[in-house]
Amino acid sequence: MQTKSAARNIFYGGSLFFLFLLIALVAHSHFYITGTSTDESTLSAEVLRGKKVWEHNACIDCHTILGEGAYFAPELGNACNRMDGDDEKFVMSDGKQAIMDWIEAQPTGTPGRRQMPNFNLSKEDLSAVASFLCWTTTIKTKGWPPKESG
Repeated sequence: MQTKSAARNIFYGGSLFFLFLLIALVAHSHFYITGTSTDESTLSAEVLRGKKVWEHNACIDCHTILGEGAYFAPELGNACNRMDGDDEKFVMSDGKQAIMDWIEAQPTGTPGRRQMPNFNLSKEDLSAVASFLCWTTTIKTKGWPPKESG
C-alpha cells in the first residue's frame, strides 16, 4: 500500500518530469525548424497577397496545403510541380499559368466529380494565389506530401 507522501512525491515528480520534457521538445522544435524549412528571401509582395486571397476565400476549407486543412479537395503544396499532364516538372512561370487557368475554368461541370466554385477572382488575385501556391513548392517539407499526386 502506498502512503500519502509517496503518492504526492510521484505526482510532483511526474509533473516536473513532463514539464521539463515539454520545454525540451518545444526548444528542440524551435531550433530544428528555424531557418531550415522556409526561404524567406523568396517571399514577395505578390506571394503575401496570394496568401491573403487564399485565406479570404477559405481555400483551406476544402484543400490541404502541406498537410494542413480539409481533405475534401487535393493537396496543393506541390500543385505548381504537378500541373502538367506529361508528368514533367514545370518551370515556375508555366506552373503558375496552369494554376491560373485551372482556377479560372472552374467549375468544370464534369459529372461525378466534386466541383470547385468559381470565385470570380481578378487577374491580379489569380496571379497572386498562383504565386503563393508556386512558392509553397519551394518549402523544404521533408518528403511531404508522400505521393506526387498530393
